[in-house]
Amino acid sequence: MTTAQTLGLPTGTWKFDTVHSHVGFSVRHMMVSKVKGQFTTFDGQITVADEIENSSVTATIAASSVSTGNEQRDGHLRSADFFNADANQNLEFVSTGVQSAGDDWKVLGDLSINGTTRPVELNVEFGGVRPDGQGGTKAGFEITTVINRKDWKIDFNMPVEGGGVVIGDKITISIDIEADLQK
Repeated sequence: MTTAQTLGLPTGTWKFDTVHSHVGFSVRHMMVSKVKGQFTTFDGQITVADEIENSSVTATIAASSVSTGNEQRDGHLRSADFFNADANQNLEFVSTGVQSAGDDWKVLGDLSINGTTRPVELNVEFGGVRPDGQGGTKAGFEITTVINRKDWKIDFNMPVEGGGVVIGDKITISIDIEADLQK
């Protein structure tokens, strides 16, 4: 078992600093390139226990905050073809377990998208802990995973001339979290 003390990570509740965090994704487009996007409205917290394996994470992401830099595409992503943001306002993650991997972790949990909940495994790289200069404490985490969008019933697609489809099934998720230790 890895302890929080060994990592220099104070125990307690850490709230996401959304101003200094980023929730992003990429997906293959036309089978030749990748389109990147982000969610601009999200929140979450990490509860660090003495033994890291007893820690937990929760996160909520507003489906309507999806942004790819193209309003027409973003509107389509908010529609029933993808996130159905009117009916399913949030994407949610609730951890079910934490496994230590040296200074890094695997966080297991349930991810809910578009009314469907499925298990996922997040790879978490611990970035460290620093005082913030205002009497607080900050920690950083880089999170990555790859999911298949069809597992969450997001299966809209169109064939392209010559074979293939417009949108790939594999979604790469990249999240950078800066979190504040709550007093």
